Amino acid sequence: MKLPSLGRHFKPDEKVILRDYLAIERTRLANERTLLSYIRSSLYLLLGSIAFFQLKDFPNYQYLALIALVFSGLFFVIGLYRFLTLKRSLKRLYYMSENLENKN
Repeated sequence: MKLPSLGRHFKPDEKVILRDYLAIERTRLANERTLLSYIRSSLYLLLGSIAFFQLKDFPNYQYLALIALVFSGLFFVIGLYRFLTLKRSLKRLYYMSENLENKN
């Protein structure tokens, strides 16, 4: 089963110039920053779920702890998936433009 593609797909028609290279680098750094944001959110939810598990006097919070634990894992997986997808897309774009440059 092939996963749906969420990105924009375009092919470069020219070689990568300095402006384009810097734009790719900015996008790569923003992608890393977004991954760190997903990881931070995931860790906060994990810490919250651990805290809810420690509350022995309130058994109703056990369900909230399980939900927070599930969302913690889900945030991490979604963040990692998005990071790898965009990284692969940027790498493909960069190499496609280099191949165009070598043909000329």
